[in-house]
Amino acid sequence: MRVVSKKALRDFWKQHSKAKPSLLLWHERISKIQFINFQEIRQVFSSADLVGNFIVFNIGGNNYRLIAYIDYEAQMLFIRAILTHAEYDKENWKNDDWYQKS
Repeated sequence: MRVVSKKALRDFWKQHSKAKPSLLLWHERISKIQFINFQEIRQVFSSADLVGNFIVFNIGGNNYRLIAYIDYEAQMLFIRAILTHAEYDKENWKNDDWYQKS
């Protein structure tokens, strides 16, 4: 799976340095596997949730949330937001033009 873009990870860990090891591990794991559906993602990332058409990954012991859109056919993952748990709870990320409720 190709992650677009790693810059989002770097930008986040510049502000939240404790997130860096967890984000690097997440990137390493997600980049090595070709997933064909959400069920396969759950086999590797058991705490991942499907919210609308986004996948929400718990990062760093649930201290952070990474919100992504996945194009399974193209094998591309688009990082839409990385948030602290408190920022995630405000649900402003649902204003993203790519977000669609199921």
